[in-house]
Amino acid sequence: MKKIVLSAMMFLEYMAMPVWFVPMLPYVKALPGGEAWTLWCGLIMGIGTFSSPLVGMFADRYLNAEKVLAICYFASAALLAGAFFVTSPALLFVVLLSVMLFYMPTWSLTATIAMAHSEKDDYPRIRVFGTIGWVSACVFSLVAAAFGFKGFDSSRWIFAAGAATTAFAGLFTLVLPRTAPRAKGERVSVCDALGLRALVLFKDARFRSFAILLLLAMIPFQWYNTYCAAYLKDSGFQYLTLTMNLGQAGEIGFMLLVPLIFRKVGYRGGIVLALLALVFRNASFALSSAFGLSAFNFSAILIHGLIFGLLVVGSQMFVDEVAPPELRNQAQGLVNLLTAGVGVFASNVIFDTILGTATPTPWTLAYVVSGSVALVAAAFGLATGMRRAAKA
Repeated sequence: MKKIVLSAMMFLEYMAMPVWFVPMLPYVKALPGGEAWTLWCGLIMGIGTFSSPLVGMFADRYLNAEKVLAICYFASAALLAGAFFVTSPALLFVVLLSVMLFYMPTWSLTATIAMAHSEKDDYPRIRVFGTIGWVSACVFSLVAAAFGFKGFDSSRWIFAAGAATTAFAGLFTLVLPRTAPRAKGERVSVCDALGLRALVLFKDARFRSFAILLLLAMIPFQWYNTYCAAYLKDSGFQYLTLTMNLGQAGEIGFMLLVPLIFRKVGYRGGIVLALLALVFRNASFALSSAFGLSAFNFSAILIHGLIFGLLVVGSQMFVDEVAPPELRNQAQGLVNLLTAGVGVFASNVIFDTILGTATPTPWTLAYVVSGSVALVAAAFGLATGMRRAAKA
C-alpha cells in the first residue's frame, strides 16, 4: 500500500509541471512585449532550484518533509492561479519565478520521502510513475480539444490547470507517510539557516568527483531539454511534444533497468554509461543535421530514458546512500541545485553562444560540441574509477 501511495505522489509531482511549463515560452512570446522576456522565463527553472537546499533544511530540522511539501504545493498553486490573471510579461516572469522557488524543491522532497519509505532498488520503480505523470499531462489538452477548445496550449488556462493539479497534489500529502526531521532540536548556525550544511559532503573525495562528473554531464544533458524542440522544428517536424514524448515513453522501460545497471557497474559506472549514451545521442543528431538523416533523430530521442534514469535518478540514489540521515533533504536539494540549477545555466551560456554565431542555426556544430563535452566527461569518469559508492 505504501508503494502505491508513493507512486501516486510521484505521478502528481511530475504531472503538475509540464501542463504549464512546456507551453509557457510560446505563450509568453505571444504577449505584447513578451519576446523580450522569453529568455528570462526560460531561466526560471534554473533560478528556482537555488531555494532547494534552504527548503531541505526546514525538512531536516523543523517540519516533517510531507508538511514542507504541502506548503510548497499550496504556495505554487496559489501563484499559478495568480498567473492566470497576469497579462504583463514582466510581471508574469516574477510570478512564475516565485512559483519555481516553491516548486523546484519538491523534486528533492519527494525523492527523500520515497527513499525513506522504500528499499533502494524500489525507488526507480516508484519514480517511473513521475515519468508517466509527465506524459499524462497532455490529458488537459486532449480534454480541452474534445470540448472544442483547441487552443488550450496557447492560452492562460495552462496556469489554471497547473494550479488545480498542484493544489490536488498538496491535498494528497495528507495521506503520505510521516517523514520526521532527523536533526530536529539541533543547534542552528548561519550555514544551516542558508541551507548550506550539505556542503560538508564535499569533504568526501567520492562526492567531489561525483559532483564534478555530474556537472559535466549536465551541460550536454540540459542542452537537449532546452533546445531539442527548436532543432526539431527547424528540421521540419510538426508534432514537437509528441515526438519528444517518445523519449519519456522509452524512459518507462529504461527506468526499470536502473537498479540492475547500478548493481553491475556501480553509481560512477552508471553515470559513465549515461555519458556514453549522450555521446551516441549527440552523434546521431549531428549526423541528422549534417546529412539530413532524419531516422537518427528518433534513435537520439528514444535513448533519453537511459540517460535520464542513470543521471538524475542515479544521482538521487547515490546522495541518499552517502549523505548522513540528518542532512538528506538538504543533500537532495544540493544535487537538485547542481543538476537543474548550475547545470542549466552552464548549458545555456555555452550553447546560446554557439547558436548565436551564425545564420542559419549551426546545429551540427552545437551537437559536435555537446558530444565532445560528454566524451570528455566519460573519460574523466573512467579515470577516477568505476567503484560502487558503498565500496569507494
